[in-house]
Amino acid sequence: MSFRKVVRQSKFRHVFGQPVKNDQCYEDIRVSRVTWDSTFCAVNPKFLAVIVEASGGGAFLVLPLSKTGRIDKAYPTVCGHTGPVLDIDWCPHNDEVIASGSEDCTVMVWQIPENGLTSPLTEPVVVLEGHTKRVGIIAWHPTARNVLLSAGCDNVVLIWNVGTAEELYRLDSLHPDLIYNVSWNRNGSLFCSACKDKSVRIIDPRRGTLMAEREKAHEGARPMRAIFLADGKVFTTGFSRMSERQLALWDPGSPLLQQASSSSKPPGPSPFCFCTVTSRAP
Repeated sequence: MSFRKVVRQSKFRHVFGQPVKNDQCYEDIRVSRVTWDSTFCAVNPKFLAVIVEASGGGAFLVLPLSKTGRIDKAYPTVCGHTGPVLDIDWCPHNDEVIASGSEDCTVMVWQIPENGLTSPLTEPVVVLEGHTKRVGIIAWHPTARNVLLSAGCDNVVLIWNVGTAEELYRLDSLHPDLIYNVSWNRNGSLFCSACKDKSVRIIDPRRGTLMAEREKAHEGARPMRAIFLADGKVFTTGFSRMSERQLALWDPGSPLLQQASSSSKPPGPSPFCFCTVTSRAP
């Protein structure tokens, strides 16, 4: 029996892009090499924040958007954590406030000067302590001021009142394994999460209840992600058992059941769109 190598042709082979010139990029940034699945950056209308390598603790850069080009290695950083910084998120209600989560099990909230940093920032406005393991997920509430979500490797989701440094809600029984990511819906009444147990969950944080769940949303062993879209649907990315990239769209108004668009099986009861990207993950 002969085996021929399968060649998958890209549908986008005739798409071209023009690279941005170096003087319009941010160069020479020592991006963190910590082993954590994160974007390591966050942006708002005024600033770009990037988690960077640091000795003796954790740090991140905060750059005005206009400061492109080569970044001086001595540029001041935000450096109050005693462990590596894992996630950062800008406050949607104040362009000069940013929160960070770290391996030191704390969440810190920082006030950035109006014109950016001119010296290292070491004193946070608020320190939030409640996790027993490293904090890898930070997400501000989209509509309520001073409300912040954090999730850690203790499989716990905490909702904070940043103004008083109080723990508003503790959700410690809804995730049996590592939480990959969390995303608020548009008005902040619900959030969805992707978990290492391969389940996607929709949760009401005020009631502390599970509103919907889809087990084995993506059956691959690699990390997956879930986000709420503006229309209330949930978009997920993940992998199949064969490590093929997958994209899926879920309707929370129906049971989270699978209906594969390319499957020969009859469609299920849920208006769910599912697609497998034909190129294998490296």
